[in-house]
Amino acid sequence: MTVLLREAIGDRLRHARTTQRRTLREVSRTARVSLGYLSEVERGRKEASSELLAAICEALDLPLYELLHLVASDIGALQQPVPSPAELAERATSAPAGLEGGTVVPAMIGNDLSDLRLQPVLTHRLPSTLSKPRGTVVAA
Repeated sequence: MTVLLREAIGDRLRHARTTQRRTLREVSRTARVSLGYLSEVERGRKEASSELLAAICEALDLPLYELLHLVASDIGALQQPVPSPAELAERATSAPAGLEGGTVVPAMIGNDLSDLRLQPVLTHRLPSTLSKPRGTVVAA
């Protein structure tokens, strides 16, 4: 699935704005960008310049580097192939002895990138290292 950068940026900007419960009108005034243009950017229809992105991010109190990091993470998670259950089972049986941990696979919840969540999937049971207490335990 190919995701356009402008769509991913727009989804993250809209998510930041709606999380803050702010209107398009309020953010457009603060950023000094027309309401219609901001709407087009959020919908992924317009490619925003770096100056415009900086102004919108400042209006949202969202550092530009954080926006770009989130967008890169979203796109990266969507571009990685998701292993099938059979591949996960094969990995679990072919893992070297003593290897512990799980596999992280992306799972889409909803239709836009702002709903992207990474969910861990354990491919095997972890061994229990708990032992029986030795001697008498006295509480002070």
